[in-house]
Amino acid sequence: MLLRHPRHARALVVLAVAGSALAAVPAATGSSPPPAHAAPPPRTASAWLPYWNQDAAFKSALRHKDQLHTVSPFWYQAKSAGRVAAHSGAGERRVVDGLHRAGIKVVPTVMETMAPGALAAVVTDPGHRATHIKELLKTVRLGAYDGLDLDYETIAPTGDAVYKKVRDGYATMVTDLCRQLHALRKQCVITVSPKTAGTGRVWDYRRLGAAADRLRVMAYNLHWAEGGPGPLSTPAWYEEILRRATAEVPRRKLEMGLPAYGWDWAVGKRDRARHVTSVEAEALRRKVGAPYRIDPASSTPHFTYKEGGTRRTVWYQDARGTAAHLPALRRYRVTNTVLWALGFEDPGLWRVLARG
Repeated sequence: MLLRHPRHARALVVLAVAGSALAAVPAATGSSPPPAHAAPPPRTASAWLPYWNQDAAFKSALRHKDQLHTVSPFWYQAKSAGRVAAHSGAGERRVVDGLHRAGIKVVPTVMETMAPGALAAVVTDPGHRATHIKELLKTVRLGAYDGLDLDYETIAPTGDAVYKKVRDGYATMVTDLCRQLHALRKQCVITVSPKTAGTGRVWDYRRLGAAADRLRVMAYNLHWAEGGPGPLSTPAWYEEILRRATAEVPRRKLEMGLPAYGWDWAVGKRDRARHVTSVEAEALRRKVGAPYRIDPASSTPHFTYKEGGTRRTVWYQDARGTAAHLPALRRYRVTNTVLWALGFEDPGLWRVLARG
């Protein structure tokens, strides 16, 4: 998957913040909570809930219920036009009911890992599209869900010869699906990769944004597991993403995806990088005795260490790094964010998000 944590091993933005803002965010995890008398922060965020870390993610959602308006459990996987399969723990009533009691909407994610070309064949054939929409509507009726989130990424690298046809077919499928979800009074959320000068052309942001209630842009993995080491995102990259997105999608519908994880690369080797959550990365940094450093160009924490005879480098995101990236969102008046993922995050991140 283009932008995924190895969801099945995931079958998944140079600016400075004012000194006072950065000073309020500790370099390490474990910052103290706000005073008990403080008013609860507004519900400003959505977040994904990974099924392989369901208990910890659910507990994180409940701890931060005053800030979360929507949680998307990563529960379903499209296998073909006529089959959507459930992941382990999908539809767990304890989770759905607990989130609802906390005032949080439950909009499960349907992802896919079809063979190359298979999803393109589905979205470009009217009969296959209709079959798949029926299967998705069955899925939303499986539980007391408030809608669906589609995270369909294998079409992202579609080649020159057919990308326009695939782009139009996917936008048509989303438009039809959203119309039918709205008829059921369900939300329609669409997750896409960033559109920049060199990426994302298969997504018709304008049509998708018109049809969906929210368009989630996964603004991470600028450097990823199968490439060279570097930051997951940079403020300059966020600027490019937001400039294009806000030109095509109403700001109120955009959700900027924020990372709460990182990658651990073996320097000089072609091995796939190891995925680490933000909490795991900070724990590893402390364990190996590496100093805490923020890369000035990307405002991203990183460190290096030795494992046996191998030099390794870790780039990840934490509360302080996120605080340095949010001014880009403010400049483009995009206030909605979505976190990948619950249970991964530096606890101090919620204080940063509360400031907007």
